[in-house]
Amino acid sequence: MAMIEKSAAPVDAHEVDEAAAGRAAACLFRGMGDPSRVAILRHLLLGEHNVAELTAHLGLAQSTVSKHLACLRDCGLAESHPSGRSSVFSLAHPQAVLKLFAAAEELLAATGDAVALCPTYGEEANR
Repeated sequence: MAMIEKSAAPVDAHEVDEAAAGRAAACLFRGMGDPSRVAILRHLLLGEHNVAELTAHLGLAQSTVSKHLACLRDCGLAESHPSGRSSVFSLAHPQAVLKLFAAAEELLAATGDAVALCPTYGEEANR
């Protein structure tokens, strides 16, 4: 995930650096922009899981799950703690992730098939 530069000029607490806010939002959406990471986040909404449990549930290779969990951890979306010889993963901010998924579902319902049919980012573009 890219670092966001700090502005040299002091910013009023009520001012928003729109460019920085836009870059941060784009980084968040890139971090969540893979179907496997979305599936992992959705499964972690159910509670803590280790890599083996996620691998079995999602039908993905262990290396794939580990790679995506590292990305989600680096993005601040997931966290882990040791449990025996493995690590257990959970969401760092479960309520915020739940709200984001609810908002995404609302927006997807409002736009219908437009996102899936988008020639740039839709399902056909990702094949």
